[in-house]
Amino acid sequence: MATDQLFRLFAEQNRVRAFAAVALGAETTEQVAEVAGLTPKGTALALLKLREQGVLKTMDDGELRVDYDLFRNLARESEEPAEEGPVTGDEHTDMILRTFVQGGRLIRLPAQWTRKQVVLQHIAEQTFAPGVEYPERTVNEKLRAWCDEGEVDHVTLRRYLVDLHHLRRGDGIYQRVEA
Repeated sequence: MATDQLFRLFAEQNRVRAFAAVALGAETTEQVAEVAGLTPKGTALALLKLREQGVLKTMDDGELRVDYDLFRNLARESEEPAEEGPVTGDEHTDMILRTFVQGGRLIRLPAQWTRKQVVLQHIAEQTFAPGVEYPERTVNEKLRAWCDEGEVDHVTLRRYLVDLHHLRRGDGIYQRVEA
């Protein structure tokens, strides 16, 4: 799928709302309709088009999921030059982030504890909005994007984010702690 096709796909409001509902954890057509505030017909049409274009997929158990691999591949195929790395305005922090975070992915976690804290704080701030509740499945999907082709897995990353109080966990729901 080309980027311009993606823009056209999301030019229709019902599709955006249905997509957002799935991205936020809705797993069935009924849940999408409820979360997105759409009619059953509007929901069915939006989901049909989103599945046809490959941005949503239906799993073997019938649950709806966002196809994050499609978006990762589109990002990699982008013709825009890659960024040099994160820019925070602090030279020391930027140096640490450029070393361990490249192309929006975590290459590896630093061994030095203070550097590890800088990288984890950056990931938390770039990935999760403060005050928003995320189901564990969504947290895992978001963290997998950081771990793609790196040395660290999403479970380890999630554990560090919780242990260092960047994320709060309760009953399978995660929330970013405001600094």
